[in-house]
Amino acid sequence: MHDQTPDLDALFDAAPKPDRTFDPADVGHLPPPARRYLTHAIAPDTPLASAVRLRMHGAIKLKRWHPFKAEQVIVRDRGMIWRARVKLAGATMQGFDRFIDGAGAMQWKLCGLLPVVRASGPDVTRSSAGRFAAESVWLPSLFCTDRVSWRDDDADGVAHAHLCVDAHDEDLALTLNGGSLQSVALPRWGNPDGGDFREVEFGAAVDQEATFGGYTIPVRLRVGWYFGTGRFEDEGKFFHATIDDAVFR
Repeated sequence: MHDQTPDLDALFDAAPKPDRTFDPADVGHLPPPARRYLTHAIAPDTPLASAVRLRMHGAIKLKRWHPFKAEQVIVRDRGMIWRARVKLAGATMQGFDRFIDGAGAMQWKLCGLLPVVRASGPDVTRSSAGRFAAESVWLPSLFCTDRVSWRDDDADGVAHAHLCVDAHDEDLALTLNGGSLQSVALPRWGNPDGGDFREVEFGAAVDQEATFGGYTIPVRLRVGWYFGTGRFEDEGKFFHATIDDAVFR
């Protein structure tokens, strides 16, 4: 794994520019929940972006809750980079998580010097693929591509999307109120208890949406493991985020 900080500008600027716009008629054949989600999330005639750049702030749980500020770039055909600064007691931890071109990695340093976390390998990559799939709700145009298939479901308020993320198959459950996203959940590869890696229920509860450039996306979220169970609030939840800005390309 390389030591240099990933270049978010280069990743975002290299993303292809849109070559078509969103036409609601193009999703008319999808199951009703999927159709309602996409027509809510993307305004007619919006360019179908290949990337989004986000600015956010919130709190992350590292035994205790600590505030952070972060930027993230998500690119449809490449992956994502999340770069953040976390305020600890009397110090700052900074670094990144990434999933780029089929490889996941994370690197964090205290005060920019002292290594705290450095990880890569098959388990990190598989877990990062699940994260990329879940965070694709910040790039709704990705769900208009042929990398996503939709499953008919008896539960009218849930859209089930199957994504192929490089070599990893990911199954998302998007819970809706009308077309508005209420939560996103999936079995994600991880080890939240520090044991062996395995599939664990993971997800985000959406508390608020907002619209940027024709896209309506979650802007206030609560994220964690054991999603959909009683363990989520007590021990699984580790991330609160508010999106401050989103720019699509």
